[in-house]
Amino acid sequence: MTDRLVPAFGVLLVDDEAPWLRSLSMTIEGPGGITNIVTCQDSREVLPLLGQREIGLVLLDLTMPHISGEELLTRILEQYPDVTVIVLSGMNQLETAVRCMRLGAFDYLVKTVDEERILDAVRRAVMVQELRVENREMRSRLLDDRLEHPEAFSGIVTGNKAMLAIFKYIEAVAPSSQPILITGESGVGKELIARAVHGLSRVQGPLVAVNVAGLDDNVFADTLFGHLRGAFTGADEARRGMIEQAGDGTLFLDEIGDLSLTSQVKLLRLIQEGEYYPLGSDTPRKMRSRIVVATHRDLAAKQKNGLFRTDLFYRLRAHHVHIPPLRERRDDLGLLLDHYLDEASRELGKKRPTYAKELVTLLSTYSFPGNLRELKSMVYDAVSVHTSRMLSMNTFIQAMGAPAQEQQEVGQETAPGFNPFAVCDELPSLGEAIDLLVTETMRRSKNNQTMAARMLGISQPALCKRLKMKRGE
Repeated sequence: MTDRLVPAFGVLLVDDEAPWLRSLSMTIEGPGGITNIVTCQDSREVLPLLGQREIGLVLLDLTMPHISGEELLTRILEQYPDVTVIVLSGMNQLETAVRCMRLGAFDYLVKTVDEERILDAVRRAVMVQELRVENREMRSRLLDDRLEHPEAFSGIVTGNKAMLAIFKYIEAVAPSSQPILITGESGVGKELIARAVHGLSRVQGPLVAVNVAGLDDNVFADTLFGHLRGAFTGADEARRGMIEQAGDGTLFLDEIGDLSLTSQVKLLRLIQEGEYYPLGSDTPRKMRSRIVVATHRDLAAKQKNGLFRTDLFYRLRAHHVHIPPLRERRDDLGLLLDHYLDEASRELGKKRPTYAKELVTLLSTYSFPGNLRELKSMVYDAVSVHTSRMLSMNTFIQAMGAPAQEQQEVGQETAPGFNPFAVCDELPSLGEAIDLLVTETMRRSKNNQTMAARMLGISQPALCKRLKMKRGE
């Protein structure tokens, strides 16, 4: 028995027949994988139970003594309208089924139908109820600017409003059992977000991260599902897969956009059925972990081009978190600079240097195609070579002369190596070109002459002279 409750709310089974109640409970808990089950044989105890326990789904027998299932259905939906109810009956009566659905039942099932149909209805009801709970939580969080669990985001340095809105969304959806898709450019901190989701997910096990980029179909299956001894040539010992290692925790699949179509089918089946087969085994095992995936690819574009399965795409984006690039949160540059300076000084065993206030302005003129990872690398490089009290800006200026290809990846037509005059029908004079360059540099440096001179690679007196000539002084 796992300690994890799936879903977070309780599932109440109501039936006066003990053998059927026991059988239904075993079906939902075993093949269904739902552990948060409450049972009740007396219809008179149902409403008090709903008042005492956090119940989200009720499976209700129709024919019971004391209070009939139909009457109880009406009372439940009147007093607890947010609870989802599935009606189970021993008889297939069309009129009764229609009446129950009109009263507000989620579904009407006959007890003699096959087990899989009951499980399918329960899974759908759980998903709908989880979305209801999440929507309520998100509405309440939108009205409240405070985070309930700020400690979960302590590893993420930001004061940006868009990032804080993302944190609120994560707080609302993290307890859900549905997958979470995290997207964003390389270096924006997708794994940090995955760790925050894990910390808020109410799971008992560890976070197990797997980078699936470059894994062929066989290696992907072996990595996730594991194998038995003798499953293939060279399999001298049995090996636990990452799903088993994650246990009741979180399975984080990074770079999911690079999966082949064959591996995508395997992942889709895992998510849909909640079970898997280790290589060499014909006995299924239950997946208990929460799935979180991440990618820097545009999955919507890949899906339209037939490179990513549509059914898997919509399964994965049940909850979607998109992390903005650093160039869209420039207000975080000062916080991040201080954070990385503290970190670099501590790790490199150096006294923390101070820096000129112009440094943040300089950094704000750069597009950071490598995002947080690139900024961190710049700071570590600058700290490693600095020898004076004041941190030199030269290291940053040199690093910002990144290859043109990196800049073009984020749509920067003004990347180093790009010739702006190549598209001009009529070329400006040398003096005009210099004036244009000086004007643009002053704009980017926010009229800070010291920084503009460093960006141009000239002395400040030379820049001052050029500005006077431009003004005609």
